[in-house]
Amino acid sequence: MAQRKCVNLYQRGLELAKSCRYREALACIQEYLCTAPDNAQAMNDAGAILYCLGRFDEAIEHFVKARTLRRGSVETLLNLAESYLGAGRTNEAVQLFDEMEQLGVLSSEVLNKAANAFLAKDNKAGAIKMLQKSLEIKPDQKILQPMIEVIRSKMPRVTFFCGDKNAGFVDEIFEFIKQRFEVNLIEKPREEDLYELMESSDISWFVPDSEARTRREPASLAVTASMLPKLCKIIIRVDNSDAYKKWPRQVNWNNIDILVVGGNSIVRDFLVQKIPGLENQTSIVTIPTGVNLEKFGFTTNRLRGKNIAFLGGLSLPNNPAFVLQCMQKLHYIDPEYRLFFGGEFADSALEQYLKHMVNALGLRDVVFFDQAAAEQEGVSRWLEDKHYVVSTSIIENQSRELLEGMACGLKPVIHNFPGAEQVFPSQFLFNISEEFCQQILSDKYEPQMYRRFVEENYSLENQLIKIDDIFRLLESQNTVRESAPKTRIEEYRIPIMSSGAPESQIADREALTKGF
Repeated sequence: MAQRKCVNLYQRGLELAKSCRYREALACIQEYLCTAPDNAQAMNDAGAILYCLGRFDEAIEHFVKARTLRRGSVETLLNLAESYLGAGRTNEAVQLFDEMEQLGVLSSEVLNKAANAFLAKDNKAGAIKMLQKSLEIKPDQKILQPMIEVIRSKMPRVTFFCGDKNAGFVDEIFEFIKQRFEVNLIEKPREEDLYELMESSDISWFVPDSEARTRREPASLAVTASMLPKLCKIIIRVDNSDAYKKWPRQVNWNNIDILVVGGNSIVRDFLVQKIPGLENQTSIVTIPTGVNLEKFGFTTNRLRGKNIAFLGGLSLPNNPAFVLQCMQKLHYIDPEYRLFFGGEFADSALEQYLKHMVNALGLRDVVFFDQAAAEQEGVSRWLEDKHYVVSTSIIENQSRELLEGMACGLKPVIHNFPGAEQVFPSQFLFNISEEFCQQILSDKYEPQMYRRFVEENYSLENQLIKIDDIFRLLESQNTVRESAPKTRIEEYRIPIMSSGAPESQIADREALTKGF
């Protein structure tokens, strides 16, 4: 009898909710929950009623409990996202969107709501991201693209100054930033043009070329830019080998807003040690390397073989001479192994030395130099017939080329450079050539594990999240010039076709999932 009374109480609460008598409905369902606290559906319905009453934070608590009680509930997931938006907790709502998309329930309406919420907080970058995703889901929203352009016109103007050798780092970041900002890419600019270029920019990002050979590459330009009157926000990226050159110590870091370094602490600590007061002069941000996994196909049936890849520029910091010593020992043990260098020579002297040592060590038939292959055919294709990827660099954060090889399923064999243990498992590291041979000859070969390591630690998505954080920070600091025309949110508020609010979900719970 008591159980039937409780069930009747719950049903009475639902009927009251359908009649919009939310306070009475809430009282009934909360009384029911006192006797059935593990009823996920009742907990969800109580949250929906709280939402209708405008008590968003309490609604969120109920939906979170309901999700704990009943994993995988689409209804509760949607309700929670709506409640986060209602409470102004937009970032928490956005964190649910990937799961919603996977379940096929992420709608253009909720994305447009999130865009409006971001605009209300003057987060234009977040709004554009939501609108672009909304257009992907529902391309016929003709009004959205003009709105995106209007919002973008109010965003900071960004200029990248970079050298030829840094195109791999800049290209994908450039494409990402271009989606929301007006962006220019300047390769090897003239120093006399620097003032004018920076004056027309709101954010200038200098990406020095670590293999620069001329005085007018962005390394020296970064120094010059730091000495000019404060024209805009300035970001400087210091690569692994850049840190050991003279130019970082010549920069006026008081004029630099953000210093970007790689993913282990060695370079950062070295700069802090060599440049007095650096941490007090600028903000230091760590951004690990990111690999675009869509560009690097993974073959699940990749088998162990005898082809070794060495990717990247053939320069002294990359230490290609050491891999020849390692290869000589491996060749003695098993002459069937082959080593392929895929990269350009940094200078003629090193080229002469390496080719001389190949002959001197008796490796002429097993070591090959392929300077243009990786660029012409694509790295992924070049790696198709390789089985190991080796790095003998003496200075490294995370080698992009090494991670790209791992993304394709190649086994990494990595010389123990300073800080290596911070970014790679010890099982991938070696100190001496004998250990190199042990790793190559080991029966342990797990392509899926190498790919998964990159997915979990060094995906392009993770890198772009950190890049996005930088630009959101600079945008929040009123980067756009005072002369820029002001635009009220109402001028580009995004229309919402239907609310999708929890009250409709209470009225017809079965229609909820059918509507998406």
